[in-house]
Amino acid sequence: MATEAEALRLVGLLEDELRTRRTDIDRHEAYYRGKQPLKFASDEFRKYHGARYKDFADNWVQVVSDSPVERLTVTGVQPAGMTEADKESWRVWQMNGLDADSQLGFLGAVNAGRSFVLVWGNPDDPETPEVTFEDASQCVVVYEPGSRRKRRAALKRWEDGADDYATLYLSDEVWKFKRARPGQAQKSTGMQDAETELQKWELRETGEEPNPQANPLGVVPMVELPNKPTLVSDPISDVSGVVAMQDAVNLLWAQLFTAADYASFPTRIVLGAERPVVPVLDETGQIVGERPVDMDRFAVDRVQFFSGDDVRTAEWSAANLNAYTDIIEVAVGHIAAQTRTPQHYLIGKMSNLSADALLAAETGLVKRVEEKQIWFGQALREVFRLIALAQGDEAKALAVAGGRVMWANAESRSLGQLTDALTKLKAIGFPFEFLALKYGLTPTEVADLITMRDREALADPVGAFTASLARDPANGAPDNVDQQPGE
Repeated sequence: MATEAEALRLVGLLEDELRTRRTDIDRHEAYYRGKQPLKFASDEFRKYHGARYKDFADNWVQVVSDSPVERLTVTGVQPAGMTEADKESWRVWQMNGLDADSQLGFLGAVNAGRSFVLVWGNPDDPETPEVTFEDASQCVVVYEPGSRRKRRAALKRWEDGADDYATLYLSDEVWKFKRARPGQAQKSTGMQDAETELQKWELRETGEEPNPQANPLGVVPMVELPNKPTLVSDPISDVSGVVAMQDAVNLLWAQLFTAADYASFPTRIVLGAERPVVPVLDETGQIVGERPVDMDRFAVDRVQFFSGDDVRTAEWSAANLNAYTDIIEVAVGHIAAQTRTPQHYLIGKMSNLSADALLAAETGLVKRVEEKQIWFGQALREVFRLIALAQGDEAKALAVAGGRVMWANAESRSLGQLTDALTKLKAIGFPFEFLALKYGLTPTEVADLITMRDREALADPVGAFTASLARDPANGAPDNVDQQPGE
């Protein structure tokens, strides 16, 4: 067990790590939402046009992030030694709304490089532990030296109103802290020192619960979902590789708009004439002076008169804006290649593509999704293990840890393609339950479908015999194939 001083020291260290990560996390989140500061190629362009385009963004980051997440759907968990999904684990998953919240967690991991899942007991329903996906900006897990899986401690830190909150999770106990947030107004040195003293972490009132309280799970109850992990460094965000090219695309659009405003129409010029003037009249209509013509007004009205002996006109042709759009298309193509996002997701050009060609175009995205299924699946197995531990079922916890997470098919196929493939698999002996799962049904839906199929078969005497024979082939077929069951 840790002392309060040791717990506070660990909170401080983990909070510093959170601050270090926060810069990239916030930046990637802003880019995902389209809040992308325009980068300029020259100071002159920034000076004259920076304010005009400061809120513009042609947001490709969101497409890159959303494309794998929309294909990441958990359908169940199958413990080791079992031939079907565990219904109780799925009930807890559904009761916590994780069919929806898991999508938020996967998106957070894709953007920030990681997200987290917290499992804890539910005093209102001991049979249904609370499971929540947590944001990378609020959580951090520290591992045992030399390990990427054995968790030593975890911290969740968040803000609420005028206070900061922190919960430190250890394998044997949980500490809860609170502190006042710093004020924003200018204060005297004495008041600043007093605020600094008040802003230190202190134990949080938890009602009837002790603080610290024992951790009944015996392990740190927070799990990290890494996105594209590496052996020696932090996981990699899918956004990080898109930011530079996204900045280039935004700048190219700003330059195109500027060129369209100034050079998309032919420009006519006048040579050999003085700048025209208009007379200034007094109250009686007499000319008392002259003033230069308002050239901006004439530019709007598209009317101008010049006089003189040597006046000539010339013309500058309109600028060709295709140069910009061609480069933008190349840049978007680079984003597609670097992130393995199908080009038809980004460019939107599809012309009579066959089903096989469409599958080939999406191969990179499918492999990208399957990689995430491996790493997220490993973390989710640990989540299901924690759920079993919170329910007091150590045997299931061990089986789930060695089992597998079940996912919906990452490939996108037409109904005709899918049914044709399943029919061929049926012909070579694949069982109905396997085919139903491949079709995209969840294990719960498959179980319901099998029940409905058996009920329909039992309503027909011939179907009842066929169903019983399918369930128990050892009964054998009747000697007379024309003989009906019961004769």
